[in-house]
Amino acid sequence: MTGNHAQLRQLGLSTGKKARLHRILYQHGLGNGKAMFLPYDQGLEHGPRDFFANPAAADPKYIIRLAVEGGFNGIAVQIGLAEKFYWDYAGQVPLIVKLNGKTEIPSDDYALSPFNATVEDAVRLGADAVGYTLYIGSPAQHEDFTQFMTVRRDAERLGMPLIVWAYPRGTAIEAKGGKDSFYSVHYAARIASELGADVVKVNFPKPDKRTAVPAPYDGEFTNQQAIDAVIQAAGRSLVLVSGGEKAGDEKMLEKATESMRAGAMGLIFGRNVWQRDHDASLRLVGQLREILAQHHSD
Repeated sequence: MTGNHAQLRQLGLSTGKKARLHRILYQHGLGNGKAMFLPYDQGLEHGPRDFFANPAAADPKYIIRLAVEGGFNGIAVQIGLAEKFYWDYAGQVPLIVKLNGKTEIPSDDYALSPFNATVEDAVRLGADAVGYTLYIGSPAQHEDFTQFMTVRRDAERLGMPLIVWAYPRGTAIEAKGGKDSFYSVHYAARIASELGADVVKVNFPKPDKRTAVPAPYDGEFTNQQAIDAVIQAAGRSLVLVSGGEKAGDEKMLEKATESMRAGAMGLIFGRNVWQRDHDASLRLVGQLREILAQHHSD
């Protein structure tokens, strides 16, 4: 057993978790152990303004169909969309149910993402994984860690892979380089792994953001060195790298390549994909698939 097959064996997963992750990685997408996910929780997190660039994206059915057509390994949605729209495509693309979420309306000074679904809901809906947003560095992180513990227990009991959106937030984070600094992303990956994430979702670190960061981070690092360190910090938790806000294609594809070189399990690109028309979305997906194909582990 080689590559990611061996990696799955080494993660200490229960039978249910291993079976579901194997289905995601080897029975969908390219089937080579590398993954590409389409997140669609922005309607809750950012509001309908995210759909102005491509009005068709406001229709959840359009997004799920895009995930099927693009050969994604999974789509991440909130509970309401999973219940009302996923059934049209159940089994054609793996479902990730987000268990918590918050709006952008209050500030991130006391960031906490409350529950709106359970692991049992995800099992009922045929999901292959659940997602949880964990805000690292928020003054509310003590509540967040306790809330996350209940998810971890339920996911273990029910054999559901647990993907953690490891997001630095809060005024203390902003005072130390910001939410996407190398320091913050590196720390967040380690915390998510230590708290029990099977898969960690991070934004690509920006090593040039060094204002008031701890001394080891106040130096010259390349993007590749930063993402290498982030992947290593996650230990035996697999890592997904986010596309973040919509950016230029060349820079985005470069970051995708660097992430895969570093050993990331895959990519999770939302707005970068669906904030453009249908054909342009699929062209970009094709380019991302080429990157995954070039860096597979088998």
